[in-house]
Amino acid sequence: MSYLDQITSPTLLISESITRANIKRMADKAKRNGKKLVPHWKTAQSHEIGNWAKEYGIREVTASSIKMAEYLCGQGWDNIHIAFPFNPLETPKLSQLAATQSFSVQLVNAATAQKLVDGLSNSVGFFIEIDAGYGRTGVHISDFGTIEEILRIASKSENLNFKGFYLHPGHTYYTSDKAGIYEQSRQALHMLKMKYQGEFPNLLTRVGDTPGCAVTEDFGDIDELGPGNFVFFDLMQAELGSCTKEDISVCLAVPVVDISKERGEILIHGGGVHLAKDVLIDASGNKNFGEVVFLNENGWTIPADRSYLKSISQEHGVIKASDSLLASVKVGDLLGILPVHSCMTADCMGEYLSLDGKKIDHCEG
Repeated sequence: MSYLDQITSPTLLISESITRANIKRMADKAKRNGKKLVPHWKTAQSHEIGNWAKEYGIREVTASSIKMAEYLCGQGWDNIHIAFPFNPLETPKLSQLAATQSFSVQLVNAATAQKLVDGLSNSVGFFIEIDAGYGRTGVHISDFGTIEEILRIASKSENLNFKGFYLHPGHTYYTSDKAGIYEQSRQALHMLKMKYQGEFPNLLTRVGDTPGCAVTEDFGDIDELGPGNFVFFDLMQAELGSCTKEDISVCLAVPVVDISKERGEILIHGGGVHLAKDVLIDASGNKNFGEVVFLNENGWTIPADRSYLKSISQEHGVIKASDSLLASVKVGDLLGILPVHSCMTADCMGEYLSLDGKKIDHCEG
């Protein structure tokens, strides 16, 4: 039976071949540059897709919450890193999980370091997150007082072990000067490595963001790369130049429920609860919540004439349709929508359907 015959409501499709190609490309880049690839699994959140990643030499993984980290336990990962300023209220849970799985966390203040020292009964590693210009979170690059206070507190416990510095240059999402941002990141992490490597000879530095990791070749003496979205990519990444639309490996299959040829619009069952509400805005001010592809037995094809999701509500989506799409579609058909933000779409949907008709797990499922 075709995978298409299983679909009666919004369903997130995954192309295993495109996903594997994306993983392999980034793994090859890391190897070529002598870096370890530690992907952020907030995008895929899947045991099965994790097994694919292991085939390309990936042995460690990153999560964005302790819930996701727990889901990834017992899957053979050498280490699971929680790349979010650690929530000290979850110290007992972390300590429990660390009894059987190697963990590391992210620290940005001395108070949380002290909570971990007081509460851990099993060994956990930690990175200090550094802010070198993004401004979202992290210890400012010049705030050596906070860095050294965290290190001093951690030194009081055998269960809290310093691993290195983590930097997420998230402003690569908002500027075309990715090379400039990466130069800034390289310099910041190099400075910290030189300053603290004498005391911590095994100190690691890690940088993680898909736009930068996808286009950069010179990572300097950074040790590890931690991008996430590269596993699937999406329309936002295509617009940023990280990939092409052909590299996007997930798409939302949606039923057509009404057609208005007068308005040039198609109503679909597929809205914010399926895609989230991330949006791109073109030069004319038009909102784009996803782009239409044609589904077939082997996956999907990108039409020459662009049609896009102009608006969404909770369950509804309205497509601004090209003339060729209007002429070929009918009520009851299935269309595919390439997501603006694949991480959020996957999180909303909670599972995948492969092109050979198999359900693939997701943490939120």
